[in-house]
Amino acid sequence: MGESVQSESHAPRPRGRPRGFKKDQAVGAAMRVFWSEGFDAASVDRLCRDTGMSRTSLYHDFGGKKGLFLAAIAHYIETQMGPVASALGPSGTLEADLSTFFAEVVSLATRDAATPGCLISCVLAEVAGADDTFRQELDRRFAALEDRIAQRLAHGAGSGATAEERALAGMLAAVARGITLRARSGMAPEDLRRIAAVAVRNAVSAEGGCAKRVCVT
Repeated sequence: MGESVQSESHAPRPRGRPRGFKKDQAVGAAMRVFWSEGFDAASVDRLCRDTGMSRTSLYHDFGGKKGLFLAAIAHYIETQMGPVASALGPSGTLEADLSTFFAEVVSLATRDAATPGCLISCVLAEVAGADDTFRQELDRRFAALEDRIAQRLAHGAGSGATAEERALAGMLAAVARGITLRARSGMAPEDLRRIAAVAVRNAVSAEGGCAKRVCVT
């Protein structure tokens, strides 16, 4: 018995990736931790426990917590944002497409009580002011959404989105971000949908005005 205990105490600790480690699954688990807890509150111990990674693997594969967070954001875009982006197809009228877009935003922000809101608008935005890499990532993600909305507003226009349409796209993106923030603070989905409905009505009305001015000129 003494020899057995001694040999176990001198056994080398496992290093690197644990058996069965899958990088995509680990990033997905990290995404959920960051989404639920926020960046600062997500401890390395919690991340290692939930992802199944060792600390050595976390730093070897991702360069640390910051690199893992950036990988989690990319995973979030790839696995969670598809229905939101595809709603801006276009596949129907502007009102129908914007209504579907906001319905998907509300669904994403409220469907799981453990991960309310949006990983980008609620978590990345919270830390972007203190880190240049995070700020650049936030700017890039926000700009991509606004560009997608502007493209939908300009559908059928050979010259692309006008300045007014780009401003309208910025407003709609801001409303979408606001909805996710209110969802994270606990606002009921039906109240979020009412906010979205007002935004859609105003956007359709404003876009109609833009089209009339283009025709006149």
